[in-house]
Amino acid sequence: MSLIHQIALTLVKSVGHVHAKNLLARFGSAEAIFDADKSQLLAVQGIGEFTASQLLNTHALSMAAKQLHFIQQHKIEILFYTDDRYPRRLKDCYDAPVLLYYKGNADLNHHRIVSIVGTRNATAYGQALCRQLAEVLQPYNVLIVSGLAYGIDVTAHKESLSFDIPTIGVLGHGLDMMYPPVHKQIAGRMLKCGGLLTEFPPGSRVHKENFPKRNRIIAGISDLTIVVEAAMKGGALITAEIAGSYNRDVFAFPGRTSDIYSQGCNFLIKTNRAGLITQPKDLIYYMGWDDVLPEVPGKQMEIPPDLSAGETKILTVLQGSPLEVDELCAAAGMQQSKLAIYLLNLELKGLILVLPGKVYTLNLQL
Repeated sequence: MSLIHQIALTLVKSVGHVHAKNLLARFGSAEAIFDADKSQLLAVQGIGEFTASQLLNTHALSMAAKQLHFIQQHKIEILFYTDDRYPRRLKDCYDAPVLLYYKGNADLNHHRIVSIVGTRNATAYGQALCRQLAEVLQPYNVLIVSGLAYGIDVTAHKESLSFDIPTIGVLGHGLDMMYPPVHKQIAGRMLKCGGLLTEFPPGSRVHKENFPKRNRIIAGISDLTIVVEAAMKGGALITAEIAGSYNRDVFAFPGRTSDIYSQGCNFLIKTNRAGLITQPKDLIYYMGWDDVLPEVPGKQMEIPPDLSAGETKILTVLQGSPLEVDELCAAAGMQQSKLAIYLLNLELKGLILVLPGKVYTLNLQL
């Protein structure tokens, strides 16, 4: 029954993502929310009389039951906010969706996730940059995300597939349809090497207000966002702005000042909203990934004997590969506040290095 309750929570229109998280924090599960009485619901911050009455109504549960039948029939995976498979990067965003619908075989918590966005009116210049990006990123074990729209988005997906890079399309509608329809074939290929992701339930149709919502997922699910080509107005600049608000890295390719579809990129660079990359290899340098490849097996650090147990554990974990803070927390089994102290001590002792993107690695030059 919990799946029905999880879906139903998102179908109550007066319950947004923030209120849903407040309810989950109070009651622990979607099922417990619907089992609560009116007085308990009204005690939750932001929940008023109308919303409480909507939650007590069984209409959302009936709708959810119908949705679940379609979801199970078409093997769609439901990723609820409290699930381990929910994208952890996205979970850090205050407006992250409470529930996602997913079809595919890619790990949404992949080690390196890159979003590539741009204009629907891609030029030969932009298309060539997408191909160069895919070629350069291929050895670095990345997952590429975009919006499966016309132009740069679909080019990024196609070039990813041509280099056997898993790629995720984030949609602005339900998984029971494809927009634009012409992209149905490539979407089918992506299901075998990547996947399709949306917050919109089956039956949701295309509305213009859906796409800014879609863009925040593109920005939030990734480590960085690359704007290839963009005019001064459009979804690519919205995605870049959102990524910046999430404290994610944003990069853009410059173009001639007379080119309409480079004006947005030039603006992002000029206003320090995006880092300048003139060639895809610049990205590898900025992210510190050039220190990761090639992976030379066998080289290990000799751990000094005078370290604390916590410092020793962190160095042992980092013997495998460079890790981000969240990955280190999970691997070392530490709270982030305690981990931060150990990391600072190890950095001051010269035993670890901090790469761009807050990736930690051993200092093997000692």
